[in-house]
Amino acid sequence: MRYPTFHRRVLRRIRGIFAALACLGVAVPLPADQAAADGAFHTTIVLPAGFRPEGIAIGALPVAYLGSQVDGSIYRVSLMTGQGAILSPGHGSPSLGLQLDHRGRLFVAGGTAGDARVVDNRTGVVSASYRFGTPPDTFVNDVVLTSTGAWFTDSRAPALYHLPVGRDGALPPPEAVVRLPLSGDIDYVPGAFNANGIVRTPDGTGLIIVQSVTGQLFRVDPSTGVTRQIDLGAETVPDGDGLLLCGSRLLVVQNRRNAIAVITLNAAGTTGSIEQRVTDPRFDTPTTIAAFGNRLYLPNARFTTPQSPTTPYSAVAVARPL
Repeated sequence: MRYPTFHRRVLRRIRGIFAALACLGVAVPLPADQAAADGAFHTTIVLPAGFRPEGIAIGALPVAYLGSQVDGSIYRVSLMTGQGAILSPGHGSPSLGLQLDHRGRLFVAGGTAGDARVVDNRTGVVSASYRFGTPPDTFVNDVVLTSTGAWFTDSRAPALYHLPVGRDGALPPPEAVVRLPLSGDIDYVPGAFNANGIVRTPDGTGLIIVQSVTGQLFRVDPSTGVTRQIDLGAETVPDGDGLLLCGSRLLVVQNRRNAIAVITLNAAGTTGSIEQRVTDPRFDTPTTIAAFGNRLYLPNARFTTPQSPTTPYSAVAVARPL
């Protein structure tokens, strides 16, 4: 999408500030030059009718990418103007969890299709596709990028899938996909949503997944697949969905609870404590979460609303918790 001249000037000014911002810890104050632009940012973003959003990704620029559960289309929208368009038309399988790398590639979890694909965020062209599982015994739900590549969860099969990405950014061939069976503390519940959102640990040595049906968080050893439940005391995060790591703070979207749990973790991701829960009257079963500047952005999946081609959908922005 092309932006007006003023918009491009603002983007250039804030590029340096947010280029390394992947929710690295505390909120970064916006510069004076961006104050007006931040005030102009849309706090409710209208999505196409019938779109049924699930995943969201935001990179270094104020542009969001959202995936459709209906047909897998990916919608690209400016956070500043609220204007957007379909970037990549769907081909029938869902687009759930999304992650954007610094090379401008969207890694997309394919849900019930049991697959994943990589999409160019400039052209919408699918660069690569990967088969992980065989329907109906699979539900590839979310993805996280680490220094070794992309890791995907499966809500029905107790395994993670790893796409090892080369140091030069080269995508692996389909036969290089690694299936890592999960063992240890996690116990999959048949017919339920199990492993869902995924992030790395604060120290980068492990992975964290949320089991939606139990509300438990687990640390995963990426070399063995062994899981250990994260000690939250007496707390749990039922209906846990998308995760976002901000330094030592883990944000857990509790979709049907219309809340974001804010958890402080130790460096290894073995223990944590819930500080607060963020709610907003505009939440309508939010599923996933991404950050830009001092705001968090969440798509409303509206699971409790009858779905039709004319059902309205939106993504909403809330202040990043202090």
